[in-house]
Amino acid sequence: MNYVPGTASLIDDIDTNLVFHQTVERIHVGKKFGDIPRGIFIVRGENVVLLGEIDMDKPCDTVLQQVSIEEILEEQRLQQQAKQETDKVKLQALKDRGLSIPKADNLDEY
Repeated sequence: MNYVPGTASLIDDIDTNLVFHQTVERIHVGKKFGDIPRGIFIVRGENVVLLGEIDMDKPCDTVLQQVSIEEILEEQRLQQQAKQETDKVKLQALKDRGLSIPKADNLDEY
């Protein structure tokens, strides 16, 4: 799971365009996380779905371990490989039963 924490500044009251500075991309894998510095992000208002504030005074009940960027990227790669292998097994089980799931790139958009 990835998300991008940062400090927001409102630059346009009409479309609520946002500028995030000192932004990091935080990658979570299990109970580990790693931060990748990304700098400035500009987000168009039409792409904003949810924006919230974090209460820094509230105690955190989840214990996460911060690891290096290289380690978290390797963990993420292994997690994605395991998911692909699981999906492959599920797809084969469906095929063996005469069922199939169309790939997303083959679906018609309406």
